[in-house]
Amino acid sequence: MIDAPTQQAREQDGPTLTQPLLRRVDLGDFALPNRVVMAPITRARAANQALAPTDLHVEYYGQRASSGLIITEGTWISPEAVGFVNVPGIHSEQQVTAWRRVTDVVHTLGGRIVLQLWHTGAASHPDHHGGRLPAGPSAVDPHEMSFTSAGPRQTVTPREMTLADIRTTIADYRAAAENARRAGFDGVELNALGSYLIAQFLNPRLNQRTDAYGSGRAGRQRLLLEVVDELAEVWGARRVGVRLSPYWTAGEVFRPDEATLDGYDELVTKLNDHPLAYLHLRGRDPVAGADGPDLDAIARYRQLFDGPLIANNGFGRESGNAIIEAGIADAVSFAAHFIANPDLVTRFALGREPAAGDPATYYTGEAEGYVDYAVSGRRASR
Repeated sequence: MIDAPTQQAREQDGPTLTQPLLRRVDLGDFALPNRVVMAPITRARAANQALAPTDLHVEYYGQRASSGLIITEGTWISPEAVGFVNVPGIHSEQQVTAWRRVTDVVHTLGGRIVLQLWHTGAASHPDHHGGRLPAGPSAVDPHEMSFTSAGPRQTVTPREMTLADIRTTIADYRAAAENARRAGFDGVELNALGSYLIAQFLNPRLNQRTDAYGSGRAGRQRLLLEVVDELAEVWGARRVGVRLSPYWTAGEVFRPDEATLDGYDELVTKLNDHPLAYLHLRGRDPVAGADGPDLDAIARYRQLFDGPLIANNGFGRESGNAIIEAGIADAVSFAAHFIANPDLVTRFALGREPAAGDPATYYTGEAEGYVDYAVSGRRASR
């Protein structure tokens, strides 16, 4: 038992332990000991023909098990989904077995981990598909960059997905969710982010279909909502998350004008009828010289979504605490901070500055820049 004077001294010496980021929270069926979430971070370390996680992945995720929730790097739901070199999948038995080693270690260390499901769609390149064209909602080039074994390649005009292709893709998402269960994950997150397949269907500049998966907002939203329902059938709604990026900017194809933002308003409102564990929202890119992230950009969707909300993009300890304290978000996810700080929760708790990562090693190499970052050391004794 801790005596009263000792308890009082601890409270006086450790005020950072009361910060909102360190409070427990329930996101759906996920009971989190803190609100510091590890965001999906593509690291391109599955450098093997099977695109299966390796010993490096086991160590990497195990090092970060103190986070409230780990959301893995985007993971291929099928060979057709591939659009980035050396990213792992969840569509083969070998991949399932390899991921099981990751989840076992994270759970042994007291962590919680969900698998993000990824399909790049038209943002892929023929180099990933034996020379065949990738498929997208319509035959419109998204003008993105695909990272292949031969280096970065500009995207090409994709082939338009047939209704049979769409049905197969939905089935692939379901199979991937089932494989995630067998691999020992605690849930799944649907990647509807950025310039990839689900976001392409939501985008009126890329989705020019005239069938049930186009022709207005309801049609463009149909694929996402049908996939969410399939994932919920496998996992239950309270173990499925969705990641959206209404403010994503990439050239003329992706730009957050009022028309697209209104579309996301409608979509987020509809998600209340498809209950989720959480909505994971990427906010506006930080503005140079601003005090911190644009909290109003996240608040727009806090007013529309009834469930738990995870905020992302440009947050640090102070801004993360502020958005939770303001009631705008329930948790905050961090990407770059988690690359160089496997002990990020400890650093936040002790008020220590996060270390900086080395961008030159983000997507290349093996252990260097991946599992060799130091944890925060003790302060020197006096």
